[in-house]
Amino acid sequence: MAYDAVHKYARISASKVRPLADLIRGKHADEALDLLRYQPQRGARMLEKVLKSALGNAEDRRASTVSELVVVDARVDEGPMFKRIRPRARGMAFMIKKRMSHIRVSVDTI
Repeated sequence: MAYDAVHKYARISASKVRPLADLIRGKHADEALDLLRYQPQRGARMLEKVLKSALGNAEDRRASTVSELVVVDARVDEGPMFKRIRPRARGMAFMIKKRMSHIRVSVDTI
């Protein structure tokens, strides 16, 4: 049985978090936490929190072996955008997109 955790509407672009999700996918949960702990990116902190939440969900639902859990799915999807307009030269407008993402992590025993 897979144990999931989701951070919806995270105020970070999905393209900034996806490489970190690719880094931990398929690794043991404790190894993935160690990898994320030493990454300097802000997205690593968000992904680390979601992974800890998934481990907490597994522990709460009485998973048999919490120490042997593996990150089976780490997915970062696009969320909605705040759209702002910035004035540019010659009376034109430039769209500023403040992007959000949905971070989903699933852990399971293999």
